[in-house]
Amino acid sequence: MTEVGFYHLTARSLDWALAKLLDRALSLGKRAVVLAGSTERVESLSGKLWTFDPNSFLPHGTAKDGQAEHQPVWLTADDENPNGAQFVMLIDGQETSRLGAYERCFEIFDGHDPAQVERARAHWKTYKAAGHEVTYWRQTDAGGWEKGA
Repeated sequence: MTEVGFYHLTARSLDWALAKLLDRALSLGKRAVVLAGSTERVESLSGKLWTFDPNSFLPHGTAKDGQAEHQPVWLTADDENPNGAQFVMLIDGQETSRLGAYERCFEIFDGHDPAQVERARAHWKTYKAAGHEVTYWRQTDAGGWEKGA
């Protein structure tokens, strides 16, 4: 079964947290797909990931860039895995029908948005009922993560 982690944003922005989580995934030698709510969101994230830290490089691509098989991080609004990713990062309340094909799923949600919190709770119940291992991570004031109960 896929390990599903819920990442509750409270201190830092999605852009910042996503960049840090993707950087960590790459450091583990994993590929990732980021499933966003729209193509506009994909393009916005792509621009932000290129510039999130002037001292680092976070390689990624989108359909606009092409060559998905060469991209360690693929940003998309479609439920796809063209780069053979082991990790999927779900933002904007997205869901994947391919959950079982990934080692890990990161469900990232804004704790200041009641609709996103409710959606995350519903997804938690669905994943748990399907037998997936679910964990909860709360963002610290410094932007790190602490495991919740």
